[in-house]
Amino acid sequence: MSEFLDLLESLRAEDATHSRLFDDAGTSVRRGIRRDTPSYKRALAEAGELIANVYKGKVPVYRLQEAMSASDFPLLFGDILDRQLLGKYEEWPATWQRLARRGTVRDFRAVKRFAVDGAEAVLEKVPAGGEYKEAALKEAQYEYRVEKRGRRIPFLWETIVNDDLDALRDTPERLAKAARLSEERFATSLWAANTTFFSGGNGNVITGNPALDVDALETGLTVLWSQVDEDKNPIFTGQVRLVVPPQMKVTAMNIVRATQIRVASGSGTSANQLVGQNWMTDEIAEVVVNPWLPIVDQTNGATGWYLFADPSVGRPALEIGFLRGNETPALFVKSPNSMRVGGGAVAAEDGDFETDGVNYKVRHVFGGTMMEPKAAVFSNGTG
Repeated sequence: MSEFLDLLESLRAEDATHSRLFDDAGTSVRRGIRRDTPSYKRALAEAGELIANVYKGKVPVYRLQEAMSASDFPLLFGDILDRQLLGKYEEWPATWQRLARRGTVRDFRAVKRFAVDGAEAVLEKVPAGGEYKEAALKEAQYEYRVEKRGRRIPFLWETIVNDDLDALRDTPERLAKAARLSEERFATSLWAANTTFFSGGNGNVITGNPALDVDALETGLTVLWSQVDEDKNPIFTGQVRLVVPPQMKVTAMNIVRATQIRVASGSGTSANQLVGQNWMTDEIAEVVVNPWLPIVDQTNGATGWYLFADPSVGRPALEIGFLRGNETPALFVKSPNSMRVGGGAVAAEDGDFETDGVNYKVRHVFGGTMMEPKAAVFSNGTG
């Protein structure tokens, strides 16, 4: 069992604990199986150890072929794939979670998010016997629905017979990468080049659309920090996220990670240079490099830059939602449509009747919407 645990620990060391692997971390390929019993955990560990030893050449491949004829092994095989999928999915780098609030919805119908503003202005004096003034409330509504995404991955029976284990090794990583990239592309497409969200009317476009430098970043932060609510109260943003495309990573990192900053004080012959600690290091939580920006926004994606308020503070700029009970990708295997002449069930890895094909399917369900324009500002960088 130790070699199996070592193998899965390599997927993501901090998450691949025994409890995480064997309690209920993955989504079972067959949901009806009792996965909380000691016998199941023991069988899963033995199956994983067998696969790990075949990887390392310690066990001949015919042992894996023989195991495939056992009625329970294909389910254990699929569950190992499923757990690897979850581990790789969580390991793959993501950016949207640093900018958006994560939500959960009950079904595929449109879900509504409501926000109420007003009645938060500074209280006015009320003279003796005077009437209290009324305050009006203003309601905002945001709506979105989650959608199903996925694909099928075909295997051939000959793949296992020929000892081509690349399918077993690579499939979870490929599916996890596809799921994460799908989230990233979707989330980026919500706000990149969104002229309805980033507009003069919303007051979240930096005047002059300056290219990113120290002065421009100071201006952008000032615009974000100057936002007020419906009652003209200041809005707390928390630490800010600076979002740039890969082409601007060096510029952004040089600005944010500089140890000192020089500021001119005064003018003319009396101007002085003030040298101080780079205060932007404290105000900007991180530089988020989004490789989808130049792909989604083919006009200004390579020059534009964004500032997002902390999504955990107040009302976020956007929300990405997932279907309850399906927050992570789920892996399925198609039941074979054949049976042995002598009777008895056919293992899933024996494939279908016509072609000996084995089909795995991955499904991922999510959606999202833009929410608060005052939580982000933008410059297309064209000057």
